[in-house]
Amino acid sequence: MSKEKSLSYTISNTYSTLNARTDKTKTVWLVFHGIGYLSKYFLKYFKHLDPEENYIIAPQAQSKYYLNGEYRHVGASWLTRENLEEGIENTLNYLDKVFEAENLSEVKNLNILGYSQGVSVATRFVGRRKIQCKNLIMLSGKVPQELKTDDFSFLKETKFSFIYGLEDEYLKSGIVKVEKDRLHEIFPKNLEIHTFKGGHEVNTELISKFA
Repeated sequence: MSKEKSLSYTISNTYSTLNARTDKTKTVWLVFHGIGYLSKYFLKYFKHLDPEENYIIAPQAQSKYYLNGEYRHVGASWLTRENLEEGIENTLNYLDKVFEAENLSEVKNLNILGYSQGVSVATRFVGRRKIQCKNLIMLSGKVPQELKTDDFSFLKETKFSFIYGLEDEYLKSGIVKVEKDRLHEIFPKNLEIHTFKGGHEVNTELISKFA
C-alpha cells in the first residue's frame, strides 16, 4: 500500500532586480511573472520606465522546467493544483523573505503587479499577508476563487486595476464578463478596468501609467 508523507526542509531561491534603489527612487515595483518565464527575463517589460525613479523586484517561481519539450530554454511555474495549499504556503514563505530582504515594509509607493499566472500569486500574497500597496495591477490573469472581499478590506487607499487584451485567447468574452463581475464584488471601491488591442501579452504602454 502506497502512502504519501510530508516533511519540511530549507531551500534557497533567487529573485531579480532592475535599477538601483536610491534617494531618487519614487516607485518600487514587486512584479510576478507568468508561467514559462524566468524572473530575469520578465524584467525586460519594465526597462522602459525611468531607471532613476523606478526600482523593480521580480521574484522567481521555484518550479523550473524545460520549455517545449526541448532541453534548451528554461521556464518556471508558480503553482499547480497538486498539493495546492502546501504550494501556496511555500510560495508565501519565500515572498516573505523577499519582502524582508528588500525592506518593502518601509515603502510608501509600492506597486504590485501580476501577469497571467502571476496574478494568482500577487493577489494571494496581498490578501493573505495583508500587504499594503499603492496599486494592485492584475494583468491578463484571474483572481483565485478562494479570495473574497474581506481579504482586501484592509486596503483603504489602494487602486485596483484589471488589464487584458481584447484578443486574449485565455480570456474569451464569457470568461471576461464573469471575471469583471467578480472583480467588482471583490474590489467594490477603486477598481479600474483597462483593455488594449492585443492578445495574452504584457502591455508596456499601460504599465507606464502606474510609474
